[in-house]
Amino acid sequence: MTTQTDPGPPPVGSPPTGAAPIKAVPVRHPGRWVSVAVLAVLAAQLVNAIFTNPRFNWPVVGQYMFSDVVLSGLRNTLMLTVLAMGIGAVGGLILAVMRLSPNPVLNSVAGGYIWFFRGTPVITQLVFWNFLASLFPTLGLGIPFGPEFVTFDTNQLIVQFTACLLGLGLNEAAYMAEIVRGGIKSVEHGQTEAASALGMSRTQALRRIVLPQAMRVIIPPTGNETISMLKTTSLVVVIGYFELQTAVQSIYSRNFQPVPLLIVAALWYLVLTSVLSVGQMYLERYYGRGAGRPGEEAVRRNWFAFARGLGRGVGRGGGRVR
Repeated sequence: MTTQTDPGPPPVGSPPTGAAPIKAVPVRHPGRWVSVAVLAVLAAQLVNAIFTNPRFNWPVVGQYMFSDVVLSGLRNTLMLTVLAMGIGAVGGLILAVMRLSPNPVLNSVAGGYIWFFRGTPVITQLVFWNFLASLFPTLGLGIPFGPEFVTFDTNQLIVQFTACLLGLGLNEAAYMAEIVRGGIKSVEHGQTEAASALGMSRTQALRRIVLPQAMRVIIPPTGNETISMLKTTSLVVVIGYFELQTAVQSIYSRNFQPVPLLIVAALWYLVLTSVLSVGQMYLERYYGRGAGRPGEEAVRRNWFAFARGLGRGVGRGGGRVR
């Protein structure tokens, strides 16, 4: 004699017993295929125009792509980009700290600086620094409102290269200040309090606790600013400094081939921005390591809560944790 076991209810979501299986029909998207076809035709026309139009004069592009004049201008462009971004990053950090300071004087000075340099065009600032000697023929060091111990000729002190660095770097500092300020404010304020409870000074807490975490927010817009700075250096052509754009202009003013030489400049800018974009990606990955690991945020909060309580307990006893 055999016994039959009850198979139980069917699994959730399974079709009823004896029912025909459901045949799912995918939703059709004819608009997608039409748009792809239109874009493919336009791309084919663009490629055909680029490589079949003789006015592009690609042999001239190849001739001057690695010429000494172009490479010299490219080197000056890179130098301006690195130095101006260095000035902007350091100045932006100082201005951001001043902007967040409880001291109203420091806060107001930083706010006024950011307001002025963000409110005036870069090209105007470049021309101003280049013609600073018309306002101050000499610059000196000495006692305020008193005698000067050392005097410099402004035309010799503020040369074209210096004017480029001042115009680009000081302007960039205003934008970097807001980027750094946003990154610092993104860090939980309780972590600064915990660092203070452990005996850290404001500078130590900023360097050891706040900035390493704020870098995840600071790096992406800073990468964009660096790429933008690379292209903004072309504005120094207004004061005659020799860089990539000035180099190609000097060539096509002699051979009357502006389009091929502008293509040379555009290709070099594309190469450099691509390299900077890759570098930005690796920096974002480095500073974002472990940002999304489960439980890490809770562990960090618990540790700082413990540190805050420990610091308060020691403070009541008259000691200080170092």
